[in-house]
Amino acid sequence: MTRAAAGLLDLVVAVVLLVAMSWGVGLLVAGSSPAVATALRLVGAVAVVVGLPAAVETLTRGRTLGKVALGLRVVRDDGGPITARHALTRALVGAVEIWPPLTGVPALVTSVVHPRSKRLGDLAAGTYVVRQRSRMRLAPPPQMPPPLAGWAVAADLAALPTGLTVAVRQFLGRAATLAPASREPLARELLAEVLRYVAPAPPAGFHPEYVLAAVLAERRRRDGERLAREDALRRRVLAPDPLG
Repeated sequence: MTRAAAGLLDLVVAVVLLVAMSWGVGLLVAGSSPAVATALRLVGAVAVVVGLPAAVETLTRGRTLGKVALGLRVVRDDGGPITARHALTRALVGAVEIWPPLTGVPALVTSVVHPRSKRLGDLAAGTYVVRQRSRMRLAPPPQMPPPLAGWAVAADLAALPTGLTVAVRQFLGRAATLAPASREPLARELLAEVLRYVAPAPPAGFHPEYVLAAVLAERRRRDGERLAREDALRRRVLAPDPLG
């Protein structure tokens, strides 16, 4: 349904361009031979129906106006970005299966039958349409509270479980929106879990949220340094990747 809506939007844009092109040719060749007007309209129709979709999909790596609006993208069968060859093949077959006299019936039938919802143009080009993944926006990482920096640097911090790390980071990101009645108990509950992986215990008198932020900030710093060391060692030991 989403792909059909995207295709319909692209079709509406193409029809508008065809009408504008025909009107423009009429003004351009007014008083000339009808054969010249017919030839120009034919060239313009081919450009709108075949050339424009192929060029747009090539330049945008598989996206048209309709696909952008509906969050779709054309990719190769192996999941990679399409090339000009794929886009041109799709456009050429689309000119036959989507426009009159077939008016999209073959495209509808094959997309319903095929497990990947391919139309004939996709079958010929070796492509299919996928839903574009939206980018996940993470909250900024917690910063180190200066009063706890000395303790965190000297503490023994084991790697936290992924689920616990995510829970703490989500809590810190939305703590300001929580009601006080639930905010502090949740902070203490998360801190009790985190302190199982920390020694020695933090200095007394600090709010649980400050301690949680200190642990995550220090853990992130150490992980960053470890990854940098591993990357430097890999560059010294291994030859450069020819495909990198």
